[in-house]
Amino acid sequence: MYKYVEQLTRQIKRGVESVPETLPNRVLYKLNAPPKSDVPIIEPEMPNGANGLIFGFPMRFRMMAAQFMDFLDKTGPL
Repeated sequence: MYKYVEQLTRQIKRGVESVPETLPNRVLYKLNAPPKSDVPIIEPEMPNGANGLIFGFPMRFRMMAAQFMDFLDKTGPL
């Protein structure tokens, strides 16, 4: 594997491991899921100064999660 690809994959892995939960705590409780972590949640205006973005998310029925679709919709003004 090329060195830059390895570095990129390591950074992606680091990002994936720090992904915040966007569902409300009451929904997580009903799903028997672990509670939210203390990782901050990205806001739609935050990517404004970024040089690049990498998105990774599971797909269900060939669609991205509703929370992520909502986030992308809110970045329209950027």
